Amino acid sequence: MYTSINNPKIKYLKKLNNKKYRKQNKEFLIEGMHLVKEAYNAGILKELYIKEDNIDIDVPKYLIDDKVVKYLTSVQTPTGIFGLCEIKENKLKGNKLLILDNIQDPGNLGTIIRSSVAFNIDTIILGHDCTDPYSQKVLRSSQGMIFHTNIIEKNLLSFLPEIKKEYKLLATKVDGGKELDPFKKINKFAIIMGSEGSGVKEEISNLCDEYLYIPMNKNCESLNVAVATSIILYELRGD
Repeated sequence: MYTSINNPKIKYLKKLNNKKYRKQNKEFLIEGMHLVKEAYNAGILKELYIKEDNIDIDVPKYLIDDKVVKYLTSVQTPTGIFGLCEIKENKLKGNKLLILDNIQDPGNLGTIIRSSVAFNIDTIILGHDCTDPYSQKVLRSSQGMIFHTNIIEKNLLSFLPEIKKEYKLLATKVDGGKELDPFKKINKFAIIMGSEGSGVKEEISNLCDEYLYIPMNKNCESLNVAVATSIILYELRGD
């Protein structure tokens, strides 16, 4: 049983709260039974650190005490269940891409990931200025769907010209954008969604082939980016 927060392994797990450390070691920490089950089903769960040995999951298990639980947890009411997971090396694949430009809010990113799985997106491409998808807040808000999707990170200004010949690039734009119906028949597309405050950057928007928008009541100026993304993905989900 691990009883000291000074143990090198426990310190290692704690350091995985840092984005740079996660990327360097290609591992991340999850908390809670639901996320553990989703990670196990996705084949990325490597080890369990638990207060009580009552979990029937076939990975190495290590007991921890209350002090270690308190040290590792990121929530007010910890469950005493932590999982060490590997970060998969993913590659671009599929016909339906979602490209995210400067999405900073972890809750929004987690919701977008969840909707992407629900509505058949093949690959999510994160710009380098997006929040880290393996942070605790993103993991929780994605409800584990992050383990069931394909996510890569790219420099968007160099990546978009590379895929422009193969995919139709679509971005949201209120002025000059088309309603969603004309885009439903497109089989190979990349939808670009921008930051919560300022939308898609101009230099990225200028690379797009066409623009779309969601018609709504004139009394509502805009939608939350996660809500807007979910609506668009639903409408363009295909069969």
